[in-house]
Amino acid sequence: MAKKQVSKISDKLSKVNDSFTVNVYDNGYMLEISGRDNLQDWSSAKVIVNSLEDLVTLIKEVTEMERE
Repeated sequence: MAKKQVSKISDKLSKVNDSFTVNVYDNGYMLEISGRDNLQDWSSAKVIVNSLEDLVTLIKEVTEMERE
């Protein structure tokens, strides 16, 4: 069974830490952030997007989420 594709941070985390990392690749970007999942266990999310606009959308989502 294939895993559900994560397209939003909130698909994987319910609370986020106050920092994240952005990696720039030839064909897109990856945002990595840690926090708590829905079970309140420590977890991290790595979301890959193709465009700068999608990256900005992810960053906006992170800034609006509850902090750990």
